Amino acid sequence: MAETHPTMTFDEWAHEVRRLAEERDAVILAHNYQVPWIQDVAHHVGDSLALSRIAADTDASTIVFCGVHFMAETAKLLSPDKTVLIPSLEAGCSLAASIDAEQLRAWKAEHPGATVVAYVNTSAEVKAESDICCTSSNAADVVASIPEEQEILFLPDQFLGAHVERQTGRKMHIWMGECHVHAGIQPGDLKAKLAADPDAELLVHPECGCTTNVMWLLGEGELPADRTKVLSTGGMVTEAEASPRQRFLVATETGILHQLRRARPDKEFVPIDGKAECKYMKMITPENLVTSLRDGIFDIDVPPAIAERARAAVERMIAIGPTAGRTVPAGPVFSE
Repeated sequence: MAETHPTMTFDEWAHEVRRLAEERDAVILAHNYQVPWIQDVAHHVGDSLALSRIAADTDASTIVFCGVHFMAETAKLLSPDKTVLIPSLEAGCSLAASIDAEQLRAWKAEHPGATVVAYVNTSAEVKAESDICCTSSNAADVVASIPEEQEILFLPDQFLGAHVERQTGRKMHIWMGECHVHAGIQPGDLKAKLAADPDAELLVHPECGCTTNVMWLLGEGELPADRTKVLSTGGMVTEAEASPRQRFLVATETGILHQLRRARPDKEFVPIDGKAECKYMKMITPENLVTSLRDGIFDIDVPPAIAERARAAVERMIAIGPTAGRTVPAGPVFSE
């Protein structure tokens, strides 16, 4: 799991990456959880769906998605005429793997007529069996758009589902899936941590295992509402930039720390769990990014019948309104 290229400095490697990208007419997109070198060389860094929407709008003929497999699939759904590459086919997702299309079809059979809301952290096959998708930043808006009398199946993340139930007051059937990294971020004594750090703000991703505890404590008035924010990764960057506070406790995958520190180098960001690292995100390395650009691998394709149905679920979500996902241009990259 290399963060650096063994034979090059960052400047040398970055110049080679950008040269190959120009030759291939490629735009490089990197998720907020990627290693620092990948984030710093990418043309855009941000949340998965926001990056896919950039992919759909770009004039580049090739998209190199530095993230996990479902993200590259989503980019392909929204950019069917473009080449979409992912540098490692092993870059999967434990949350996306927690439900497959066959399991979803069986669940739907138990609840005929229910509306299926699928988090974008799912495979194209699962999206194709769903009615509408959502992101962590717009899930509540998506659920609120569904008639109140309509039964809802929400998948696959149990923590995000519980968070949306509290936000909307809607009772849903929730699939008991989880991201192994976020589920591992335990509540601990969040109240004590914030009390001991009165100038800090707590930023929590809604997939985290601590989210349920955080929302209960907020509801009971046991956590300061003005210093506790449940946000997507893009929302965390936006909040860090806008907040007057100088210190933040961060509950999500540690890759976001690089983006937060890059956005506001004058502020301090401390992980709630310094070991919260996604091994799948880190399968995109400086070496295989070069290989992907040079050799045109690995090409992502979605069968047309699946793509058409999955795209419809994504487009229904987009029609509700823009997400709060945030993307940033690359930099500091390298000296020209």
